[in-house]
Amino acid sequence: MFGKEPRLNPLESRKRLLIAESELNRAQLDQEWRAIADAARVLADRAKSFGSIAASATLLIAGLVTFRPARSAAADDKPSWWRTLLNGAHLAGSLWSKLRPPGRGQKDK
Repeated sequence: MFGKEPRLNPLESRKRLLIAESELNRAQLDQEWRAIADAARVLADRAKSFGSIAASATLLIAGLVTFRPARSAAADDKPSWWRTLLNGAHLAGSLWSKLRPPGRGQKDK
């Protein structure tokens, strides 16, 4: 018995190789899935930060526009595209601050 090695059936050998390959693929998929999830979290955090900054900037600009000197009555007949844009941005900022989901488990800094 010392000189003989037990021979594996070719099918058994192939089965073991396929199982090992499957385990490697599972581990690689798990790593890739975690990387995608991390990237999605980073993207969501950036989007939240951008949305918050945009809403704050919109409110700031709307506040500054409110305190601008009044124009003559002739100029008020047709609102400028800039005024329309600012009013829309102000509305969007207000809606964003009211409708955004509450913060979940914010990270400690």
